[in-house]
Amino acid sequence: MKAGGLRTPTRPAGDRPVRQASLREHNLALVLRHVGAAPRPPSRADIAAATGLTRATVSALVDDLIGGRLLTEVDPAPRSGAGRPAVGLVLGANGPAGLGLEINVDYLAACVVDLAGTVRHRVAHRADQRPHSAAEVLTRLADLAGAARAAADADGLILAGAALAVPGLVTADGLVRLAPNLGWRDVDAPGLLSGHPALADLPLTVDNEANLAALGELHAATADAPNFLYISGEIGIGAGIVLHGTLFRGARGWSGELGHVPVRPDGPACRCGSHGCLEQYAGQEAILRAAGLAGYGLAPDAAIVRLTELATARDRDTVEALAGAATALGVAVAGVVNLLDVDTVVLGGVYAPLAPWLRPTVEAELARRVLTASWSPVAVRPSVLGGDAAAVGAAGSVVRAVRDHPARWLAGAPDSSGGGR
Repeated sequence: MKAGGLRTPTRPAGDRPVRQASLREHNLALVLRHVGAAPRPPSRADIAAATGLTRATVSALVDDLIGGRLLTEVDPAPRSGAGRPAVGLVLGANGPAGLGLEINVDYLAACVVDLAGTVRHRVAHRADQRPHSAAEVLTRLADLAGAARAAADADGLILAGAALAVPGLVTADGLVRLAPNLGWRDVDAPGLLSGHPALADLPLTVDNEANLAALGELHAATADAPNFLYISGEIGIGAGIVLHGTLFRGARGWSGELGHVPVRPDGPACRCGSHGCLEQYAGQEAILRAAGLAGYGLAPDAAIVRLTELATARDRDTVEALAGAATALGVAVAGVVNLLDVDTVVLGGVYAPLAPWLRPTVEAELARRVLTASWSPVAVRPSVLGGDAAAVGAAGSVVRAVRDHPARWLAGAPDSSGGGR
C-alpha cells in the first residue's frame, strides 16, 4: 500500500513489457521448433516467411543455434528456376542428446536419443532385480549408463542430461516412495546414482516408467489424437494418461497405478497389500502362470516369445490365459475410459507383441462397458515403441527440454569445434 491507502496498479500479465532476453529466448525456440516440424529442410528465408521474423533476425538466431550444435546446414535441393538454391537447415545430429535409463523388475536398460528423436544407442541387461538391494540395482544401471555414454561420446554426441524410469511412485525430487514389485520404499535414486562417474555431472530426473513411456508414445505417434491411455504391461501394470497432448499426473504426481485397481475384491493377495488387483490376472507373471509356462525357467523375453508361438499355434491353455488377462484388462480400462473420456488405448510393454490376442477381447469389454461406445468406439492399438517406450521416452524428455528452451543450452553449450560443455 502507498500512503493514503491507494493500491499500486498492477498490469495484467499480458500487458507487461517483454525483456529483450525473453524475446530472444522465445524466438530461438520458435526457430528451432519450426525446423523440427518442417517436412523438408527450410531455408532462412522460409523461416522468416513462416514466423514473421525479419531475415536479419532469423539469420542471427540460426547462427547462434548452429554454433550451439542445435542446427546443421544441409545441401540445398536442386532447383529448376533461376537463382541459387538456398541452404537448408535440420536439427543437429551431433549436438545435445538425452540419456534414458529404465529399471524394471526383470531388466535394466539405457538408451541415447539425439535432438531429432532418433535412437542412437540402446543397451539392456535382462535379469530379475528383486533379489538385489536398491543400491546394487542402481550400481548395475550406472554401469549400463557408462556404456551408453561411451557410445554417445564415440558418435560425437553431448549428453544434455539423463532421465530414469522406475515402476513405482516417485516424488518431484526423485525419491521413489514405493515400487512394490521391486520391494523398494523411500529410495533416494538420484542420491545413490550421483557418485557414479557416468552420471555425476549430468542433471538427472526420475519419473514413473509408464508416464515416460506415454510421453515417448505421444511424440512417436504424431498422427494420433493426443488423448489416450497408455498401458505398460510388465510384471506390474502401469498407465500413463495423456489429455490434450499433456501428461496428466494427478495432484501429487502419482496417477496411473492401473495394476492395483481391484477387478475382484475377493481375489488373490497382491504385493501392494490389497486383494484381487488387475496385475494378479493380467500381469506378465500371471499370464505365464495361467499358460503353464511359469515353471520352465525361461528368461522373461524368451517366455514372451514362446507365449506368442503357442498363441499362434492356438494352444488351448495359452489362448485361455490371454483371454482371461484381456477380460480383466478390459474391465479395468473401461472404468478409466468412462471416467476420463479418452478415445484411444495403447497396449505397451509385453502387451504390444501380445496385442493380436489381447485386443479383440479388450475391445469387446470396452464396447460392453463404456457408455459412449455405441456412437464413439474406443480405439485399441499396440504401442509404436513397444518395449523400448519407457527408456526412449526418458531420453526424449531430455532432448525435448533442450528443444523447448534452447537458450538455456546455448548459455553453456560447446562451440562448433566440439569443445567440452
